Amino acid sequence: MQLHFHKNFDKTFKTLSLKQKQRVKETIDLFKQNPHDPSLKNHALHGRDKDKRSISTGGDLRLVFKERNNYEIVLFIRVGTHNQVY
Repeated sequence: MQLHFHKNFDKTFKTLSLKQKQRVKETIDLFKQNPHDPSLKNHALHGRDKDKRSISTGGDLRLVFKERNNYEIVLFIRVGTHNQVY
């Protein structure tokens, strides 16, 4: 699995608290091991984001991404609270 991060993801990630950054990193590590782990709540989005998916960090933070070739390539686009990313 190749992971890439959009500049908007990186920009927002830098503004997160240390605890939130750690949760995001742990979530991405788990995602690399198994993108369909039930704790991630991986699901397709709808509407204008119908080509994207989202996972949860276990709290209110969400990571929005696009995947290609059955998770061979993943581009993380946004990170933030539920209200911020949707």
